[in-house]
Formats: sequence, C-alpha cells, structure tokens
Amino acid sequence: MTLSLLLLGLAAQADADQSIVVTAARTPVGQEEAPASTTLFDARVLDALSLPAAADVLRLSPGLTVATTGPRGTQTQVRIRGAEASHTLVYLDGIRFNDPAAGNEARFELLTTDSLSRLEIVRGPQSALWGSEALGGVIAAETADPFTARGFEGLGEYGSLDSLRLFGRGALTAGDVGISAAAGWQNSDGIDSFGAGGERDGFDNRFASLRIEARPSAAIRLGAVGHYIAGDSDYDGTDPLTFLRADTLDRTENRIAAGRLWFSGDWGDWAARADASYLDSTNRNFLIDAPLNRTSGDRLTLGGQVSRRFGGHQLIAAIEHSQEGFQARDTSFGGFTNQDRSRNLTAFIGEWRAEWSEAIVTDLAVRHDDFSAFADETTFRASVLVRPGGGFTLHAAYGEGIAQPTFFDLFGFFPGSFVGNPNLTPESSRGWEAGLRWSNERWSLSVTGFSHRLRSEIVDVFDPLTFLSSTRNAAGRSRRDGIELAASYRHAEWLTLSANYTWLDADQQTVAGAALVREVRRPRHSANLVAFGESGRFDWSATVAYVGRRRDTDFDLFPAATVTLDDYVLASLRVAWRILPSLELFGRVENGFDADYQDVIGYSTPGRTVHAGLRVSFGN
Repeated sequence: MTLSLLLLGLAAQADADQSIVVTAARTPVGQEEAPASTTLFDARVLDALSLPAAADVLRLSPGLTVATTGPRGTQTQVRIRGAEASHTLVYLDGIRFNDPAAGNEARFELLTTDSLSRLEIVRGPQSALWGSEALGGVIAAETADPFTARGFEGLGEYGSLDSLRLFGRGALTAGDVGISAAAGWQNSDGIDSFGAGGERDGFDNRFASLRIEARPSAAIRLGAVGHYIAGDSDYDGTDPLTFLRADTLDRTENRIAAGRLWFSGDWGDWAARADASYLDSTNRNFLIDAPLNRTSGDRLTLGGQVSRRFGGHQLIAAIEHSQEGFQARDTSFGGFTNQDRSRNLTAFIGEWRAEWSEAIVTDLAVRHDDFSAFADETTFRASVLVRPGGGFTLHAAYGEGIAQPTFFDLFGFFPGSFVGNPNLTPESSRGWEAGLRWSNERWSLSVTGFSHRLRSEIVDVFDPLTFLSSTRNAAGRSRRDGIELAASYRHAEWLTLSANYTWLDADQQTVAGAALVREVRRPRHSANLVAFGESGRFDWSATVAYVGRRRDTDFDLFPAATVTLDDYVLASLRVAWRILPSLELFGRVENGFDADYQDVIGYSTPGRTVHAGLRVSFGN
C-alpha cells in the first residue's frame, strides 16, 4: 500500500465510507490496512476536478498510462504498471465491465465521471482475488449510494468544438429503501483525427443508471443496479485498397447494458454475500451509412461468499461462475467472418487475513480457476504491512496474475488481413512490490518499487509471404519494473496539493533468448500534480500531467517501423463561484497549454478547449 491511498486530499472526507477500499481484498478494508497499492478518487475530488472523461482522472494516478486513438469518443486504453490494456479489470457497481465483444478491454471512451461517486485503482496482479484480466490491476467505479447522496443535482455546460454536456442525478429514501438515478448526455463536433483540416470526427454519448437498495435490518442489505451506455463516434480508418491510414467517413455505434442483484448479511463474526450480474454489449461499424460489421458479447456472473472472524483473523471462502458469449457478423465480407463462440469458468477462492498486532498485518489469498477452454490455473497472493510507529508503514506483496486470450485473438478473421490462433494459452505473470510510507496530519510521503515478469504474452505476428497477421504466445518473458513516488500536503480547506512520479521500464521478449524490445505506448517517465480547494463561495482545481517520450509502431510503413512519440504536458483548470446556495457558475479549461500531441501514431488529439456552465443542487 502506497501513499496514493491518501492522495488527493482523501483525509478531508468526513464520511467514513470514503476511507474504505473494496477491491484490495475480498471484503472492504480501511485504506490503512489495504494489502495493495491503491489510489482512491472520492466524490469531493471528482466534483472538484469536473473532468468529464473517467480516463482523464485515471491518468492522474501513479503507475497508469492512458492512450487515446484521436479525439474524445475514440478507443481509449488504460494500462497499469506497463501491462496490456486488456490486463486491466474494471468493475462498475460490482459488475465486471470489460467488454467481451471488444477484446476484453474496458470501454473507457464510454465511461464518464458525471454519475460516479468514487474511482478506485488497485495496482499489481490481483488474479488471486478477482481472476482473469486482473493481471495488471483493478479499477472499480461506483455510483452514488442513495442513503448518503440525497437530493438533486444538475449540470449544464457548453464549450469549444461545439461541445455540450448535460447531467442530472437524484436520490431519495423512504424508510429502509433508497433509490438513486442518474442520466447524462455529452456531445461534441470533435476534430479531424489526422489534423489535416478534413472532416471533423465527433462523438455522442448518452448514459443512464438506476440503483435501489433496501436495508430491512442492521444486518441485511439487498440491492439492484442497472446501467445503459450508448456511444456513437466518427473515426478515420484505413483505405480499403492500400490499407493505409486515410481520412475516411467511418462511424461506430456502441451499446452496453448491464445489471446486478446482490445480497449481504453481517451477523457478528459471520458474514455472507451473494450476487448475480449480467452484461450485454454490441458494437456496430459503418462506412458513411453502410454497415460493415458487428460484434456482440455477453457475460453472466454468479458468486457467493462467506467469511468468519475470530480474534484478529478473518477467513473467507468464495465461489464464482462466469459464462461468456461472443458473436460476429459482417456484410463487407459477405458473412465470411460470421461466428458464434462461448466459454465458461468456475473459480474457488480462499483468503486469510490476520492482524497479529497493531503493528503487523498479513494477507494470503489463493484462487483456482476451472476454465472450459484452457487448462486450469491456480494463482496466489501474499502481503504484509508493518507499522513500526512514528507515522511509518512498511509494505511488501507478491502476486500472480492470469489473462485469458480474447475471442478475437483466438478466432478473429478478416479475409486477406487477419486470422486468429485457436491454440493460444492464457498469459500469466508473477511480481512483487515493496515500499515505505510516512504520514502525519498534513503531510504524506511514499516510495514503492515493483517488478513483474509476464510469460506467454500474446503478441501480433505478420507473415510477409501471405501478408496475413495473426497472434501467438511469445516464447520469452516480458518484464515491467518501476518506481512510484508520491507526496501530498493538506494546508486547509482552500488548499490541498498532491504529486506523483512514475519511472517505468517495460520490455517485451517475443523469442526466448532474443534481445528485449521496449513495449509501445509506455512512457519511461510520467508525473502528475493536482491542486484543489474551497474558500467561501469560491472553489477551484488545477491539474498538470506529464507524459514522457514513448515508442509506437507505424504500420503505414513497410516493413512496419518503430517510431518515437514526443513527450507532452496536459493542464486543466476549473474555477467556480456559488451565486446562490443551490446555484454555481463555473468555467474550466482542458489542455491549457495547447499541447500538440499524439498517443497513437498518426492520430491527433484536441488542443486547448474552454467550457462554461451552471450546476444546481437541492436537498444535498
């Protein structure tokens, strides 16, 4: 656990729930006892920053890298400690949110912050707790608890690139039942992805959520939550004849519907919970208005868990079952890529958490995954916290991770371009982290080092004779080593400062014994500065994010060549004035230094944009 647990002024939160992390162990634990490196963005920080895209908030965390394929609405990837984008497991209100129809990557381009009350990041392999895809880490997003977020809040904003943002959220309680609902719309004309003055690539994002909870007694909680997200975006693809990047009129429509039911009970030393969740996604691609192809996916997850406390110990046993389906349809190839696939797994999890004294806490977890499509896997995690006093904390952890091949890696097929590899095996990793933290009422400082080794990494390969691309498991081992530094200072309500720096060395070995090659889109150096505060009717926030030079692969060249992307600095600023107790006028700037940068070779990103709006709230 690093200083980032205290990052961004979390100590200022009066609500005890804000100091709890929910994915660092199988049961929620306090930040001080979390057996992992964790960052938490709570409601106060999210409101202060008011950045619409969740990815723009996540990039402020140590150890995270964000890459967007052009303007807002286009593919956005988040990597934790140099792992692949598909190695980040995402939960939204407890729903496993990685999209089986999009390479098992989370759809960060569709995830906004408007309806969220907290974002939690757990870095390092967590497969012993949460299974496949938790190889790099876990991100958990939550909407407002109806019992703590009562009243109504609304926001309207207009800005550069003809951007519009509307949002409303309300919550009420009646006895032991609470209901919260939210809906929003974001729209922008965007920019030309190639920055050459061509047609602009805009986006349109609509979302809605509903959460209902019942607390019939102090021991029992029941709940249901549902989410719907619809995103449409224009993008520039490739020329159908040359396969080179071109200013095309491609468009994609993405739809995600998900829901979850849960029960939890706490009877003294015993506790139990059960839940069922379902996610359905569809991605349709068009050229102008002509349909090209469609992918669909769904996932049903069932789980149950019991735990027992005795003394300073807690034993946890859990079982999970998951079923995934994938469907592909096309018109551009006459249906040749059509396919229907499915797979399932059953997992058994055990965790032992022990507080040997106020100074020493250990946590052991083991998980066995019974895959229907691959050989079974068992993963393990162990951690220890030592608090010698004087505000110091020593921490160390060892963890293992796994990631199933995606349906596309296994069975993807585009005639004359790509053929999947059904013989792929899961990727696996082993790694450790260790660090030192110190904090008092105002200051906190930390340093954490980590090292991970990835086996059987799934890599893209190209056959120069057939001009076909495919995938295979690399024979060598890839490595990710790094150091995370963090500091925060809370002066008063009007000033909270935090900063972090990450050094990352991420290399890939595709052939055993061959030289290591630096992984693409992973900067060796990255740093962030966050400041915010409130004084009377005035509140403000500012962020600065530095992304160092990194490599990418330019497939427009033959043979494909490695290129270097320049470093850049992104700055944001927000100021707000409370006109009335329930009415706030605000203005904000994104990319304040007007940085001209690319996260993906060939695809431009927006320059400086300015936005202004009103926020209303009643009964909060």
